[in-house]
Amino acid sequence: MKFAVSAVAMAVMSLLLGFLIHATLLAPDYAKLAGMFRPPAEQGSFFGYMLIAHLLIGIGFTWIYLQGREDKAFLAQGIRFGLAVAVLATIPTYLIYYAVQPYPAKVVVKQIVFDTIGVVLMGIVCAWINRVRVSAAAAA
Repeated sequence: MKFAVSAVAMAVMSLLLGFLIHATLLAPDYAKLAGMFRPPAEQGSFFGYMLIAHLLIGIGFTWIYLQGREDKAFLAQGIRFGLAVAVLATIPTYLIYYAVQPYPAKVVVKQIVFDTIGVVLMGIVCAWINRVRVSAAAAA
């Protein structure tokens, strides 16, 4: 049950952070690159794919976190995990996009910074949801 709660929480958090970052903070940058995206009238018909993607992110994020969880304080583990996700997925993805698509470097830097902050926040929340009691020996 805790896995399901965590996966759904991560999916919702991913969706909301994605909206905040890409539809709000980066919207002015993306507006200058309109030709690289689907027209707004078409975007709504693909929203189901966005929901599936974020659900998969929630499941995968929780699953991988639980494989490496240790008997330590949740905050440090969450930050560590979020940074690991950023190094494994977030940063390389945007660098690859930059290599093959004509994104301006400033936009790529913003994407990397904002999404890295997002996955670190997700890591902290995932670690909090899935925290274990720290034993007295481990705390010392």
